[in-house]
Amino acid sequence: MSSRRKDNYYLALRQIAKVANSDLSTRRIFNSVAKSAAKAVGANGCRISFLDAQKEYLIDVGAHGLSDFYLKKAPLEARKSIPEVLNGEVVYIADATKDERIQHTQIAKAQRISSILAAPITEKGEVSGEIRLYTHDLHQFSEGDKNFLLAAANLSAALLAKDELQRLLGSGYKGLQGQSKLPQLPATSLRPTEFAHPSEEEFARLLDFYQIEWLYEPRSFPLRWENGGIVEMFTPDFYLPEFDLYIELTTLKQGLVTEKHRKVRRLKELYPEANIKLLNKNDFLRLLAKYGYGSLGGAKVPGIDRILFTHNQIQRRVKALARQISRDYEGEKLVLVGVLKGIVCFMTDLMQHLSLPVSVDFMAISYYGEGKSQLVKITKDLDDSITGRHVLMVEDIVDTGMTLNYVLKYLLAHEPASLRVCTLLDKRARRLVDVPLDYVGFEIPDEFIVGYGLDYRGEYRNLPFIGTFHPELAEEG
Repeated sequence: MSSRRKDNYYLALRQIAKVANSDLSTRRIFNSVAKSAAKAVGANGCRISFLDAQKEYLIDVGAHGLSDFYLKKAPLEARKSIPEVLNGEVVYIADATKDERIQHTQIAKAQRISSILAAPITEKGEVSGEIRLYTHDLHQFSEGDKNFLLAAANLSAALLAKDELQRLLGSGYKGLQGQSKLPQLPATSLRPTEFAHPSEEEFARLLDFYQIEWLYEPRSFPLRWENGGIVEMFTPDFYLPEFDLYIELTTLKQGLVTEKHRKVRRLKELYPEANIKLLNKNDFLRLLAKYGYGSLGGAKVPGIDRILFTHNQIQRRVKALARQISRDYEGEKLVLVGVLKGIVCFMTDLMQHLSLPVSVDFMAISYYGEGKSQLVKITKDLDDSITGRHVLMVEDIVDTGMTLNYVLKYLLAHEPASLRVCTLLDKRARRLVDVPLDYVGFEIPDEFIVGYGLDYRGEYRNLPFIGTFHPELAEEG
């Protein structure tokens, strides 16, 4: 390695350390890091990206030397675009226009992207993002280049941690002994500090409420060309990865609506694979209802403070539990036993995904007495005998464990061949009796929740999601 190249590394790292202590915005700091990294190894461009909350997409937080069109060509899928980086590897791509690990080879060719060097950004041993270098000509990166890029990646991880710490301190966090709650940090630093229009900010808050992952203005679509150059582009406001859906919001100004309709029609003609919708607020509420998130006619359900688990999250977890149960009971016949009424939603979904013969039976119970002296009474017994049969007790939620403990003793008295417990929710913080839980969907905090079969005074069972509930908020609503 030449002394000049070593000097370049040193100067770049010194510049990164300097900008890290500046009062620049997070975006400008990472842009500066990208510039220093590209300059140090003689690359034409650099981008720094972090994984989204689901670790499915790479979200850009800084870049240098790359066109806006290339950066916004489409969200990068982490498991398709150089996936080895997720395993902590430094990856060299000799020719990006011919490598199947590059998602958009034609665009790379048009943008004169040839060689790529990618390194993982790791936090506490886990990959949280990556940094990539790009060259216009075929380029062979040295070991020194790779080691330098890893150093820049480590500094990027430290910069993100610093950014999150500043957000933490700025939000009024008072430590473990204080009164303020630990704030929720954003999944990535891509989320804009301000939106182009208040309706976009309201829309983003609604998406966050329902825990729907979103990207803001992630891709620009060329619509018109003249003399070989792009003269018109269209950038949808949002992209929802879970639904592979682009969304453009409309306003009340008819002239703007007409123009957006024209652009959307043109986009669909040129890019038929792109799923895009032009929505106003009411349109979006209807869309939410279609996907099982909210009730038609209202953005938020009165009394719900926040969504713990969306409909899709619940369904994914139920399917995973069903696969595990099916493996464990392979070759056996199973009896599912549930206590009415809260179990109905979970039991119905779970049994649909079991790949073995099952029968279903229900019990009903009531309580009398108060506090620790409260007792359980069975008001509806099982319809069929469970003696000598494999029984799976299916619960919607286990908190103190007292009711479940009583029911398990009752079932064991009937001498089943085996008896296990599957619960969707485990509120471990309230446990008074140690009961065995063989299959658990989610562990939840010590808060009152409703939805997906769980009720408050007989209502809210039909909500397709599970959310924390505050009666006083329902009364205000």
